[in-house]
Amino acid sequence: MIINTGQRTDIPAFYSEWFINRILEGYVYVRNPYYPKRITKYIFNPEVVDCICFCSKNPKPMLDKLDALDGYRQLWYITITGYGKSIEPHVPHYLNVIESFKILSLKHGKKRVIWRYDPIFIDENYHFSYHLRTFEVIAKKLSGYCEICVLSFIDLYEKCKKNFPGVKEVDIEMQHKIVKAFVRIAKQYGIKIYMCAESEEFKRYGVNCDGCMSQSVIENALDLDLYPTSFFARKECSCLLGNDIGAYNTCMHGCLYCYANINKEEVISNHLKHDVHSPLLIGHIKEDDKITIAKQDSLINRQISLEL
Repeated sequence: MIINTGQRTDIPAFYSEWFINRILEGYVYVRNPYYPKRITKYIFNPEVVDCICFCSKNPKPMLDKLDALDGYRQLWYITITGYGKSIEPHVPHYLNVIESFKILSLKHGKKRVIWRYDPIFIDENYHFSYHLRTFEVIAKKLSGYCEICVLSFIDLYEKCKKNFPGVKEVDIEMQHKIVKAFVRIAKQYGIKIYMCAESEEFKRYGVNCDGCMSQSVIENALDLDLYPTSFFARKECSCLLGNDIGAYNTCMHGCLYCYANINKEEVISNHLKHDVHSPLLIGHIKEDDKITIAKQDSLINRQISLEL
């Protein structure tokens, strides 16, 4: 199975000690965000965990703990946009994140560390010229350290509209202008552009529109063959996003565009309930909680993988 850590929060940035404790103890509890009394127990064992997928804006706090993960295949998605503190208040400077990216790439290989430049939005400060200039600066510095950059445009979820008043969707004409320019720039630095849950029309520019965490992306990164699956967490893409061990309203980056946080007060309240020794990311087990052990099967087709 694939274990995800980054659809609800940024575990490497803020909860790395807790995560390593979970690895060492061999299991984790995950509270269902929609049915809070229901808890799922996942076993951490390389025999059934085919890959751990991380999504982070700041992997640095995890870098000195990587030895504890040596038995696990890993796939890292690192978001680097260069937005300022007014948009990403607690994200480190993008040059520092690039250095962390390079360390991960040297350890795991450039196929297993993927750059995300998203979400893209347009306003008077972050206009087309800004994105063009910043994207090329980052692409040049990551050249030789990654093969894939994932793009996406801002989606106006209710949480996003509440926390980022005045933000607008990028019109389709501007989307095409940006993607076409980014493909040209990325090609100069040996980087391929992928998009997820966006228009198939972008394929005309040579973009892979099949998803950012699809089966084919994971297979290519791990040099393995997985059994076909038809279980997808959302209808917009074929990405394997299930089995996430994070929790909403816990990411301390404070990004205005975030879809996972309802407001700053809720995040701070939850963060104060975090215990690095608890099997849950936030809080502890309660008497009326119902714990279910997840069915965990390896997705690796070992016969074909051995032949590759």
